[in-house]
Order: sequence, then structure tokens, then C-alpha cells
Amino acid sequence: MTITIAVDCMGGDHGPSVTVPAVLDFLGRDAGCSAVLVGREAALRPLLRGAERLGQRLRIQNASEVVEMHDAISIALRNKKDSSMRVAVDLVKDGRADAALSAGNTGALMAISRFVLKTLRGIDRPAIASILPTVDGHCYVLDLGANVDCTAEHLCQFGIMGTLLVAALEHRDRPSVGLLNIGEEDIKGNEVVKQAAELLKESGLNFLGNVEGDQIWRGAADVVVCDGFVGNVLLKSSEGLAQMIASGLKEEFSRNLLTKLSALMALPVIRAFKRRFDHRAYNGASLLGLKGIVFKSHGSADAYAFRCALERAAEAARERLPEKIAARMAILHPDNGIPVAA
Repeated sequence: MTITIAVDCMGGDHGPSVTVPAVLDFLGRDAGCSAVLVGREAALRPLLRGAERLGQRLRIQNASEVVEMHDAISIALRNKKDSSMRVAVDLVKDGRADAALSAGNTGALMAISRFVLKTLRGIDRPAIASILPTVDGHCYVLDLGANVDCTAEHLCQFGIMGTLLVAALEHRDRPSVGLLNIGEEDIKGNEVVKQAAELLKESGLNFLGNVEGDQIWRGAADVVVCDGFVGNVLLKSSEGLAQMIASGLKEEFSRNLLTKLSALMALPVIRAFKRRFDHRAYNGASLLGLKGIVFKSHGSADAYAFRCALERAAEAARERLPEKIAARMAILHPDNGIPVAA
């Protein structure tokens, strides 16, 4: 089965100059996928020279408008119905694409996706889930900013969706789930987190209990659950720390002739370290809980990072992620909304 991805080519900091080459690279590596380039055709067509070999696997869907990064959500939702972002999501709704990917305005993408695709039964709020590197691999964290205020039930739903995301993309039978808290003990945290822990214990998931922030990087759990306020602070702090470390190393290695020679000797180790913790390789956040697959790329992504997001979107489509989430939610207990143990 061919997987078709609708790509908002106009979104992000770089627009078509990054998104189009990334799509061409992706299609060259994955013969089982096709793509719809959504955007202003006049801007896209010149970038496709030499792409004739892809034939029917690549086509353009013209969209006359663009959701800008500074646009209010209401403007994107109500006034820009022919934006590249909206058209890409519409293609998923109409069944002409299996997934949509955009590097554009996150709030607008979530609002448009929720309005067009709707949420799955049993899911109150979609969540943004993405990957963070750990000492022995990586983990998935959600929510990363879609829901600032959450109830215990929302956090439990995030745990279910995160588990199914990891099971689909990583092919693990029972991914472990941790609840981000200020301590491992059951008595720690606010009332919402304490209640969420109780729901997760009864959920049938492989729930490990509370995890602290430093345990994320040790790979304490495959899935880490938190509200969107905490998750977004965690993500942005992590990115800032990584940039500070990289900048500090560069500065120290450039300090004098001796440190420059040391840098030359350490170059293989530096390159290996960079590959291992390259944030671009983890690009691609899933908007979970929708009746369709939508992925969000970093706005500043280069072609390599955007290709990684395309690969994740394609894998989620192959695994029919929304259907698996819907099936899991269908076995919820009818009285209290707590999932029955599998």
C-alpha cells in the first residue's frame, strides 16, 4: 500500500527552499510513499526540475494563502481557508492523503486539525508528542504545549495515546509509562498529578509511577506524561541547554592553539557525539487524538530534519495509528472512563 503525505510546503522559517528538497530526498529513499506538495504552485514548480522520475508519486496542490507564524489562530482558522496548512489537513479528511505535515504555526495547526478532523471518541483533547534523546536511546513526551491546563483524565488519556504511539513507531509490545512529577513518592505533586497517577495505575498500561525530570534523560520510561505547560518548558529548556553546551564546547576548543589542536584530535569523538544527540534526527511531533494523522515539524528545520519528520509521519500512517488509539479507547469502562486492563 502506498502512503500519501500532504506537505504544507509554505510553513516554517524557510518554506519551499527546505520542504521541497526534503520531500524529494524522502521519496527517493522510500518507494512506498507519495507526496502532495501543497502551496503556491509558482513557488513550488521551479524547485522540481529533475523530479519527473517520480511520476505519479509527486504532485502539486495549489493553495493561494499562507498561515504566517505571527497569525492569530482565529485568522488562520476563519479567514485563510485556502492556506497551504488548511488544504493539507483537508486532504487527510477527504481521504486523498494518509497524513499531513507542516512546519508552520503550531497553534494554528492544532486548531485547524481539531476543527477539520475532530477528535477520536473518548479523547477530550489532542496532545503534542515528540521525542527526547536519552543515554541509551530516546523517549516520547506528551503533552508539549497543546494543553496548558489538564485534568487527571486528560493525563491518563495522554498515557494511553503515548503508549500506542511508541507501540506503533517503535514496535514495542508494552512500552513503559512514567508521570512527570517533583518526586517519585506517591505523596508528591499537586492533586491533579496524584489523581492521574491513580488512574494510570488502573489503566492496564505498563505504568512505572512518578518520574523526576533528571530521570527522563536516563531513559526511565518509554513514555513520559505531563501537561502542556510543563512539557513545553521542559522541551524549550532542553533545547536551550543543548545549544549552550554546543556553544561552550566550540568556544573552549577555539580558545588558543593548544585547544585547537586538542579539538582536531577529538574530532572523531565530537562528530560521534553530535550524531548521537543531533536534535534534527528527533524532528517530527505527532498531534495525537485526532481522526487523522498530522505531524508538526520544527519551524527552523533544515532539509534533513524535515525528512526525519516525513519518515515519522509515514510510519504512523503505515501503522494506522488513529485506528489503534480508537480501538483502545473503545474498551473504556462506561462509568468512570478508566480503561480496562488489557
